[in-house]
Amino acid sequence: MNSELKIFGGRAHPALTEEICAYLELPIGAVTHFNFSDGEIFCQIEENVRGCDVFVVQPTCQPVNDNLMELLVLIDTFKRSSASRVTAVIPYYGYARQDKKDKPRVPITAKLVADLLTAAGADRILTMDVHAPQISGFFNVPVDHLFAAPVMLDEIRKLGLADLTIVAPDAGGVARARAIAKRLDADLAIVDKRRVATNTARVMNVIGDVQDRPVLILDDIIDTGGTLVNTVEALVEEGASDVYAAGIHGILSGPALDRITESSLAKVLVTNTTPLQSKLEACHKIKGLSVAPLLGEAIRRIHDNSSVSSLFV
Repeated sequence: MNSELKIFGGRAHPALTEEICAYLELPIGAVTHFNFSDGEIFCQIEENVRGCDVFVVQPTCQPVNDNLMELLVLIDTFKRSSASRVTAVIPYYGYARQDKKDKPRVPITAKLVADLLTAAGADRILTMDVHAPQISGFFNVPVDHLFAAPVMLDEIRKLGLADLTIVAPDAGGVARARAIAKRLDADLAIVDKRRVATNTARVMNVIGDVQDRPVLILDDIIDTGGTLVNTVEALVEEGASDVYAAGIHGILSGPALDRITESSLAKVLVTNTTPLQSKLEACHKIKGLSVAPLLGEAIRRIHDNSSVSSLFV
C-alpha cells in the first residue's frame, strides 16, 4: 500500500508489540487506554491515522474478555479515525477451543468472536496457530494464519536429541506433530486419550515406539497442564528416557506451573504469543521463544502487498 504503516498495541502484551516494532524499526503508535471505575474501557489515539495502514497487536489472552473487548474498542476507534485499513494482529485467538457444536445446546464461540471482530471494523486478521484451522473460514475478511513451526524447529534442533520421537497428545494434533517429525526426520507417536471433563483428560494408550528414546510432546495450547502431565506419566511408564514438551501458546493458567515443576518434564518450550515473563521466572523448566520477527515480517509483507506464503511453514 502507499499509505503509511503504523503499529499500535493494546494492554494485553506490550512487550510483544515492542519487539515487533523493533524488528520493523518503527515507533509504537501512541494510544491512551484506561478503565472507568465500573470497568468500561476507553481508548484514544494520540496521533493522526487518517489514511494509514494500521496494525493492532492484541492477543486475547487472560483476562480474555477484557482483552477482547479492548481490541474491539481499538478497532472501532481506528475506523472512526479514518484509517485506510485496520488489521487485527491476534497472536493468540481466545475462544478458539469452542469451534464446533459437539454436544447439545452449546455455542460456537469462535464464530461469535469472528463476527464481533468483523462488526467492529477489522479489515484483515493476522493470527498464529489457531486451535482449529476451519476458524479462518468463520471470517468474511482475509485471514493470514501463520505457524510457529520455524521457531519451534530451530529450538528443537538445538536440543540435539538423537532418536527423537515426536508425540501428538491427541488425534487432533497428529497433523501438526507429523509435519514437525517429518522436518526433523524423527519418529511419530500418538497418545489416545479420552476427555472426561472440561480441562481433564485420561490417557488410554500410547501408539508408537518410545522405549528408551527421548520424546517431545507437541501441542498448540498448554493451559492448566493436566493433560500434559498425564501424557508425561504415560510416556515414562512406556519407557521414554527423557520427556520434553513444546506448546505454541503457553496459557499456563491455574496449577499449570506447579504441575510442570513437579513433573518429570526436562524442558517445556513455549512461544511469546501470550505474556511469559512472570511464568519464566516462576518455573525454570519453561523456555520462551519469540515470534516477533515472524509476525513483524508478515506485517511488512501484508503492508507491501507481497506474498506471505513462504511464512506458512
